[in-house]
Amino acid sequence: MIYKHFRLVIFFRVLLLLINTLLVVYFFSEKEFITTWFLIGALLIQTYMLIYFAEQSNRRLIKFLDSIKYHDFATTFSSNVKGKTFEHLNASFNEVIRLFKNTRAEKEAQYNYLQTVIQHVSIGIIAYRKDGEVDIVNNAIKRLFGINNLKHLRQIDAIDESITHQLLNIKAGDSILIKLLKEDEVLQLAVVATEFKKHGEEYLLVSFQDINSELEAKEIESWQNLIRVLTHEIMNSITPISSLATTVNQMVFEENASHIAMKDLNPGEMEDIKLALETIGKRSEGLLNFVELYRNLTRIPKPNFRHIPVFELIQNLEQLFAVQLKENNIAFDYKILPETLHLTADPDLLEQVLINLILNAIQALEGISNPKIKMVSRFNRNNRVIIEIADNGKGIKSDLMDKIFMPFFTSKKEGSGIGLSLSRQIMHMHKGSIHVKSITNKGSVFTLVF
Repeated sequence: MIYKHFRLVIFFRVLLLLINTLLVVYFFSEKEFITTWFLIGALLIQTYMLIYFAEQSNRRLIKFLDSIKYHDFATTFSSNVKGKTFEHLNASFNEVIRLFKNTRAEKEAQYNYLQTVIQHVSIGIIAYRKDGEVDIVNNAIKRLFGINNLKHLRQIDAIDESITHQLLNIKAGDSILIKLLKEDEVLQLAVVATEFKKHGEEYLLVSFQDINSELEAKEIESWQNLIRVLTHEIMNSITPISSLATTVNQMVFEENASHIAMKDLNPGEMEDIKLALETIGKRSEGLLNFVELYRNLTRIPKPNFRHIPVFELIQNLEQLFAVQLKENNIAFDYKILPETLHLTADPDLLEQVLINLILNAIQALEGISNPKIKMVSRFNRNNRVIIEIADNGKGIKSDLMDKIFMPFFTSKKEGSGIGLSLSRQIMHMHKGSIHVKSITNKGSVFTLVF
């Protein structure tokens, strides 16, 4: 037991060296050279063992530093050598290892917590280096772009190269709007960027939020406000027309309370009055019709939601347009997947939307050989019910695509231009949306998303 105490071991080893040295001197003086050389070898071995024994603290320190360097926090320190200094040293080593281990566990827990939060949020989040190499990406981004393993921004090129270009050139603090065509939906993405450093390297943290519904709601609200103002102004303009009609009436008839009598008018005056009355009448009628169209856009009833089978809805439309389709030799086809597909909507309002779209399709097929209209209803990738109305007609010009849902915009010689705007409002009231894809001279596809 005594040899397990460091100080005592050192003392006895030094004492042994001293005795060995004295024996070397003694046998050398007695000219016992063989014994002398044997004692010198023993002296060297004892010296080496003393040095090796004394350096064990350095070896422990090296082991301790290697444990930290290689994150090996399972190592523990103990010693067969007794002594307060060694006990304190081992205790200090073990305490530091424990603290490092706890710190690492805490960081891992915090990292897992942040990863869980990032993966849970519905807003898309992506962090990447300036060269486009992705460091962090959450599930919302994977669903948004349909990429399960996003390692570099260039992988988005397959969807839209312009998006990759904008992300590689976005600056910290920038906020941009990106339009993403995803299957049957058009997403308006608000993209906000911020910058941070990791291990001395600059990274961009970018968030993606689909604000399409908010934009449509704001657009509809703006149009409704405009309509209210225009209605007020138009009604104000009708007042002087009515006053002018009264003035003309006074020019024609004598002011006599007892009986009605016409004034004597020459042919020229009579002709002027006749033209004035016709002009007032036509203008008044036109303004009243104009006001009525505006009012139609702001008087949509609240939806009466019901659970309706899509099959019955489309079958009713086929019967409604049977004669018109036959007269125009238009082939009508539909597909419902599954056949028992249902949706929650107001059947009357939804039918009005579909009637508008089918009428538009019929008009787009005028003069087209082998005209066709096809309706498809199914679930999309986001598990939402969609209804597609496709035709092989004239299509819509690219410069008109962003205008067709504006109230009173129309490219037809006849038409009020409120059908598609009304349809968008109805779909918004259903918490859905309406989108269009079109190629000139190849046809159009209108998609209702519920």
